[in-house]
Amino acid sequence: MNTLRYFDFGESRHLFLLIARIALAILFIIFGFPKLTGFDGTVQYMTSLGTPAPMLAAIIAVVMEVPAAILIVLGFFTRPLAVIFVFYTLGTAVIGHHFWNMTGDAVGPNMINFYKNVSIAGGFLLLALTGPGAISIDRR
Repeated sequence: MNTLRYFDFGESRHLFLLIARIALAILFIIFGFPKLTGFDGTVQYMTSLGTPAPMLAAIIAVVMEVPAAILIVLGFFTRPLAVIFVFYTLGTAVIGHHFWNMTGDAVGPNMINFYKNVSIAGGFLLLALTGPGAISIDRR
């Protein structure tokens, strides 16, 4: 007899999914608004990273981090956006936190941020699999 039982969150599952969506998106929203309001600086930053097509990269960053993240919170087009966020977050990890090419004091923080992005991508993958829950526009 299996003594391990699945813990059933019941109706609170939907509230937990809302909280998870907010937790995943808040980082993008907080850091996306300055990218939007200081767009020229965002393009310059992308250029300094050696990002291919820095203007396009800045546009993608702003779109993903502000409107797309807000849509995740609202639970609108949640599954497809979550999949896109998996690739976006992994891409930003490789482009922005390439600790393997760094030396000295830059290695540690960039390694942490790289793996933070990998973890966030995992959260978006779970969101793509579970869906947004009942407290979402998708379910209305």
